[in-house]
Amino acid sequence: MKPVGLEIRRRFPRLTMSLVMAIIFWIVSIIVPPTIGDLVIPGLDLRADFLLWITTIVIAALFLIRALSDAMVLGDVVTDIFVKRLGIKQKVSPKRAFRDFMYIIVVILVAAAVSPILGEIGNLGSTLKNITTYVALGIILVLIYDIGRIIYRIIEQRAQSIADSLARMAEKTGEK
Repeated sequence: MKPVGLEIRRRFPRLTMSLVMAIIFWIVSIIVPPTIGDLVIPGLDLRADFLLWITTIVIAALFLIRALSDAMVLGDVVTDIFVKRLGIKQKVSPKRAFRDFMYIIVVILVAAAVSPILGEIGNLGSTLKNITTYVALGIILVLIYDIGRIIYRIIEQRAQSIADSLARMAEKTGEK
């Protein structure tokens, strides 16, 4: 496993560039094809604007896929940092998933209790209420993601254990 700082230094610039390139190609797909007009590519009987549009959209999609890959790795890193800051031990266990679930309930209750109070604060009330909702939603999403990772790792460990047992049984049977 790579150090967290090295992973962030490597992935974040790539994520940023991939997103920028995807946006550039998306903008190109909107602006350039209409300038070609009704030009038809000989032999293919295909309109040039449509071919150019498809090409730029596919390139933008490739950059988005690369960005998504980097974002998922960075998401894991950020989730680990966030979970550590909450004081949750980094151990893959059903207890930790249950603790994350309890944190979700606490976040919902706190947001529900604070929202009406913030709503009453003059001109900023609705803005503060919205900020509270979005912050709570963000925390809940991170915790749900962490629960999903825990469940995935538990299932992965169990499947590996079963695969090892089956392999040992197969090896024993092959020896006889």
